[in-house]
Amino acid sequence: MAAAQRLSRLIVPLAIGATVVQSALYDVPGGYRAVLFDRFSGVRPDATGEGTHFLIPWLQRAILYDVRIKPRNISTTTGSKDMQMVSLTLRVMSRPDIEHLPKIYQSLGLDYDERVLPSIGNEVLKATVAQFDASELITNREIVSARIRDDLLNRAKEFNILLEDVSITHMTFGKEFTSAVEQKQIAQQDAERAKFVVEKAEQERQASVIRAEGQAEAANTISKALNKAGDAFVQFKKIETSREIANTLSQNKNVSYVPAANGNMLLQVPSQQQ
Repeated sequence: MAAAQRLSRLIVPLAIGATVVQSALYDVPGGYRAVLFDRFSGVRPDATGEGTHFLIPWLQRAILYDVRIKPRNISTTTGSKDMQMVSLTLRVMSRPDIEHLPKIYQSLGLDYDERVLPSIGNEVLKATVAQFDASELITNREIVSARIRDDLLNRAKEFNILLEDVSITHMTFGKEFTSAVEQKQIAQQDAERAKFVVEKAEQERQASVIRAEGQAEAANTISKALNKAGDAFVQFKKIETSREIANTLSQNKNVSYVPAANGNMLLQVPSQQQ
């Protein structure tokens, strides 16, 4: 009985001590940091890293922050410099500045990104788009994207938020501008097609001129040769023609070869009727 009483006296203090020790420990998981709040001195100036740490129960409290990179889409509809409506979607990869986590907790709380990023994102998008015409937003998209990224990086730093990546993922225009762009593209295609037809016709014309010049030059050369050769060339062509005719007739069964005093003769012999 006495032993049981002594044991119960030990168990109670041990249980109380274990509870106190457990409440004095807190864990910071990987990818997180902790901000320590003290009831007397307020927020401690330094964030606590990963691992198990001690605090004073009731007097101190640990607030965990996810410091991993998180994606967020920011969408807005605004007007361009030439008063065309533009809808944009911005993809932002952000994380808090670990060195300034206590300041973030003091000024913005745990939902700092929800409070800041949509606001400054819309602000930067509208200010940047207003500096360009709608057509420039298409042709100079890289310049527009770079300016949005730089301006948004600077604005986010004012709130101790670091941006790892900023990019335009979506950009659309009003129906009137879209229709005008389509009509312009069709007109450009028609103009290119007409230009091709004209160039092809010009090339064919030049080819015809070259062929005609070549034929004229050939005819001129032949004419000069004939004039130079005179009657001898004509007589030569007559002899060649006569030989071809004689050769053709000699192969005909109805034509006979008869020697003559002034030359050979070819006579056509009628075929006998059966």
